[in-house]
Amino acid sequence: METIGFIGAGNLGTPIVTNLLKAGYKVKVYNRTREKALPLEALGAELVSSPAEAAVPGGIVMSLVADDKAVESVAGDELMQALGHGGIHASMSTISPDTSRALAAHHQLQGVTYVAAPVFARPEAAAAKVGNAVISGPAAAKERIRPLLEAGFAKNIFDLGEDVGSANVLKLMGNFMIAGAIEMMAEAFALAEKNGVDPKVAYEMLTTTLFAAPIFRGYGAMVVDRTYVGNPAFSAPLGLKDMNLVLQTATRSHTPMPLAQLVQSRLMTVVARDIKDADWTALAMGALEDAGLKG
Repeated sequence: METIGFIGAGNLGTPIVTNLLKAGYKVKVYNRTREKALPLEALGAELVSSPAEAAVPGGIVMSLVADDKAVESVAGDELMQALGHGGIHASMSTISPDTSRALAAHHQLQGVTYVAAPVFARPEAAAAKVGNAVISGPAAAKERIRPLLEAGFAKNIFDLGEDVGSANVLKLMGNFMIAGAIEMMAEAFALAEKNGVDPKVAYEMLTTTLFAAPIFRGYGAMVVDRTYVGNPAFSAPLGLKDMNLVLQTATRSHTPMPLAQLVQSRLMTVVARDIKDADWTALAMGALEDAGLKG
């Protein structure tokens, strides 16, 4: 079975690597904080000391790290040389489409193919392999990584074509829509509470009928129960980073996005308050507090 390099053993990377190991792949893992990757070593992964050491000549390296700077730092010349001609770097991070395109050009100069393959899944969905992947880049490279995405986390894979930035645009669209849904539910449940309607009853009715979708069920429960602090699956600072990228992309393309501005401000408030272990669902606190309710 092929040896795969994997960079980033965070909340999402860990279940994906675990699934790859279960599928029989040999996985070489690099994580900036080695101790966080030790559970993967216990499952059979080989821990390495640098991104370049995760690569096999002509092989595939998958990366899933926090932001643009983190991707740029791991995808340096050392990794390119280690992958060599015919190698593939599948970047699964949520980053700017412009960064993705610049990375693809740099990879191409060194004979390495760059594919954007951002992840739509919370950790539990990745572990259950019911997540979604969006991919863009050269066709042959996309076909080569497809079995890894399916083995690692993806129930569905959507191909956005050759422009590597396209998958990143769609990922930002999706995260914006989730944040907008969180804000919408926070406002709606605040309206319920202020008018004597049990928010939990409203949640059950709405999310099993008109809004019967995983986003409304999953995030709606967190909003109603106000369980958005402690062991975040997706932290408020990462959510703020993504909304900044949404607005950056919107500004570059002259696309007004007033709701994105609102949820970005909500998340900035959460981060500014330095709320420990806040999930990005904590943006709901803003609507509740605006209504005079305890967030």
